[in-house]
Amino acid sequence: MKVFQKTIIAITLFSILLLAGSNAYALFGGKFKTLTPKDGHLQIPIKQVNDGKAHYFQTTADDGPDAGTRVNFFLVQSMDGVIRAAIDSCDVCYRSGKGYVQNENVMVCTNCGRQFATDRINEIKGGCNPAPLTRMINGKNIVISMQDINANAWYCKFK
Repeated sequence: MKVFQKTIIAITLFSILLLAGSNAYALFGGKFKTLTPKDGHLQIPIKQVNDGKAHYFQTTADDGPDAGTRVNFFLVQSMDGVIRAAIDSCDVCYRSGKGYVQNENVMVCTNCGRQFATDRINEIKGGCNPAPLTRMINGKNIVISMQDINANAWYCKFK
């Protein structure tokens, strides 16, 4: 009986460590795909982000007072079919560097727990709302200007 109990304890501990490791990976950088600007813009194929799930990206500010800062942002297609973009931070909680996670049709601040409907991202700015990024559709791509990334890099200086 003791061998069985030790086996159960070992399996339980291993499962806890595995779960903790995967959560740390998701929260601390593993979820971000690095993008390199071309001609002053970032281009993300629509087919990669039109599934209703939040997709996380990072790039490096290349101009202004925050040049060199790694900027994290996300794109998410809301229930109305619009692909929305926001810095993975807000006016209130940016110093925590924790960002947002998706829970169905809301983005949840991992610092304060406030929830924001995905169909309101890019519509409401300020407070604890995800800081909006201007995005355009050019053919089959979502395009974000590096000028907008550079202007919003201050949100990510604490990450």
